[in-house]
Amino acid sequence: MTCYRHDRYEFPTRHSPPPDVLVIGAGVIGAACAYYCTSAGLRVTVVERGAIGGGTTSACEGNILVSDKETGPELDLALLSSRLWREIRDNLGAAAVEYHAKGGVVVAGSDAIAAGLRQLTERQRAAGVEAVDVRPDELAELEPNLTREVAGGAHYPQDAQVQPVLAAAHLLRRARARGAAVHTGVNVTGFLRDRHGAVTGVRTDSATLPAVHARWVVNAAGTWAGQLADLAGAPVPVLPRKGFILVTEPLPRVVRHKVYTAEYVANVASDDAGLETSVVVEGTRAGTVLIGASRERVGFDRTVALPVLRKLADQAVGLFPFLSDVALLRSYPGFRPYCPDHLPVIGPDPRAPGLVHACGHEGAGIGLAPATGHLVAQLLTGRAPDLPLTPFCPQRFAEAAA
Repeated sequence: MTCYRHDRYEFPTRHSPPPDVLVIGAGVIGAACAYYCTSAGLRVTVVERGAIGGGTTSACEGNILVSDKETGPELDLALLSSRLWREIRDNLGAAAVEYHAKGGVVVAGSDAIAAGLRQLTERQRAAGVEAVDVRPDELAELEPNLTREVAGGAHYPQDAQVQPVLAAAHLLRRARARGAAVHTGVNVTGFLRDRHGAVTGVRTDSATLPAVHARWVVNAAGTWAGQLADLAGAPVPVLPRKGFILVTEPLPRVVRHKVYTAEYVANVASDDAGLETSVVVEGTRAGTVLIGASRERVGFDRTVALPVLRKLADQAVGLFPFLSDVALLRSYPGFRPYCPDHLPVIGPDPRAPGLVHACGHEGAGIGLAPATGHLVAQLLTGRAPDLPLTPFCPQRFAEAAA
């Protein structure tokens, strides 16, 4: 993986024209916004308070999923993004982002759950998803090491994976090749406004870049997007939802797809603030096996919770019994930017003209990043978006509370 040093980034001279777009955040969402906005001919500056991809992007598996989406706006966004990820793969090269079209397998442990899964796949197929119902013996062919205590499942050929930090870095590298400026170690401390109250840029804590003026400011700050929106006087309820991932020792190719139990879909959509776990197991090109997924709303508490790790490990062994003899190398927590209705916030904020949100993707940000950046670029260049933005608009929360 290429290491990106701060001193490689070019700061504009005092005579440089201000950017059209200022993107706050250099995770995968911000990187995708920069990629598509520069592709559309816009001048772009990106500011990031930490390192490129150093937040949620660095603490996830890099999944590009349609399998875990119910029909509706998020699935439409995921299908668009799946297509755009394939275009990125072709433009940047599969090796550059470690794109792996591994496919997904969802497992049902009982007849009742299998029946519910078949109903879900029927709805998904009607919406354009490739979803194949499979019998227990067909599951064994797809995943030879899977437990035989299954009642059925589904195969999703469209599911894929990228290396998330690498993907963000290469999207930004292409944006820089088109003229974008990227500044790390720059924290936004306030917003600039004109006499009508419209957002015209930001103030920062950087001595070399104390302010940036721009026609549009994009809030792509991940789990901190809610705090940034508050700073702009345009709050959106983006909060952190903590989860752990376990990493095994390197192994031969023992898990062929992203494999998870059908309960995972329900947990993704749950509003429960307490701990929820549903096993997700997948292999990587490096040979390690990644095990998730837990979800818990505990703020930014990074405390390692051994009971949670044990529960995830036990569930993984239940799905793949051979894992009982495999060593775990490490675990790490991450924070997903969670919205109460489980939909991202994408679009302009009428409370702060000039501010555009691209945040709140929870655990689906890697998969949904290209569609988000693409739609933001369409919006900012006056083109009709490929998908309606109404389901993702920031004012929906105020309307729901009214």
